[in-house]
Amino acid sequence: MMMTARELNRATLSRQLLLEREPLSVPDGVRRMVALQAQHPASPYLALWNRLTDFAPAELDAGFTRRSVVKATLMRITLHAVHAEDYPVFRAAMQPTLYASRLGFRFAATGLTPADADELVPELLAFTRSPRTSAQMQAWVEERTGAEKKDGAWWGLKAYAPLHHAPTDAPWSFGSRPSFVAAGPGPAPTGRAVEPQALRTLILRYLAGFGPASVADVAQFAMVRRAPVREALGALDGAVEQLRGPDGVTLFDLPGASRPPADTPAPPRLMAMWDSILLAYADRSRVIPPAYRPLVIRRNGDVLPTLLVDGHVAGVWRPLGGGIEATAFHPLPAATWDGLAAEARSLTELLGDREAAVYSRYHHWWAKLPDAEVRLL
Repeated sequence: MMMTARELNRATLSRQLLLEREPLSVPDGVRRMVALQAQHPASPYLALWNRLTDFAPAELDAGFTRRSVVKATLMRITLHAVHAEDYPVFRAAMQPTLYASRLGFRFAATGLTPADADELVPELLAFTRSPRTSAQMQAWVEERTGAEKKDGAWWGLKAYAPLHHAPTDAPWSFGSRPSFVAAGPGPAPTGRAVEPQALRTLILRYLAGFGPASVADVAQFAMVRRAPVREALGALDGAVEQLRGPDGVTLFDLPGASRPPADTPAPPRLMAMWDSILLAYADRSRVIPPAYRPLVIRRNGDVLPTLLVDGHVAGVWRPLGGGIEATAFHPLPAATWDGLAAEARSLTELLGDREAAVYSRYHHWWAKLPDAEVRLL
């Protein structure tokens, strides 16, 4: 079966609840979306507001507090919010990546070895059975490695060890100074071997939330090597089917998964910074027109809050002047502006109860945008 670019776009929007908000609980919504980028504390909240009917931020607060939803270093070695039951298998699938990244040069430069990490991690997890501040964690590391090794050791261990971020502060459950808590009572993973069943499970969950997708897309989503992904997909023969993308590339998907027609209407949305649909594919043109990619994904990795129009990025937004300032990179119809204004009213209400000037530290990027149509909604 051949799929067009527009059909792929609609499949993504359907899987990610962006064709129509759905009345799901917060944990169920998080599970449907697989993993929510949480590099900025507000972003999981805005991601759920975009996708769930009558989303109440207090429900996500409670999810983090009860740890039915957890925040941790996972995909692409960045912070994500995931369903608590998904965390162990996602973490196991990420083991080779985390090992290579966090026990590599910077950790080794201190004179520590992976064997040292294997000794330190169980002790670190015992120390974090109760939440510990970053300062307490660094002091613990310094006590065991010495002051000269502390920085490199802590840089490696805080992402390599299976740790959750513990809720600390309003308005978005997590403040600028993180605290950490052990992910669970089980033994910590060791080594850099691929855990085949965990990787297969991650792939199936990814396809459910983002498919159809190529080997490169899966590898990009989690930052895992393509060869194990290809091998895992081969082992899933019968559980996945093969399609053909618009450029001839082989795509994989779950049989019977939602693939709406290309002409399915897509309502406008105001997407969070680092929203997962912008980063979940090697071919980001599924959602981001190539000409707009450098405008919304900055060289330092910042991914600006975007306008999603007809399923594609059409501009950026920021809170300003008591409303939402929308910058459109191309002319938009009056009906689209009306839809964006309705979204802006809902978002302004959400932010007003939490942080009216969310993402304000990133406003410097607006000076680097080209001339465009700007409206205060």
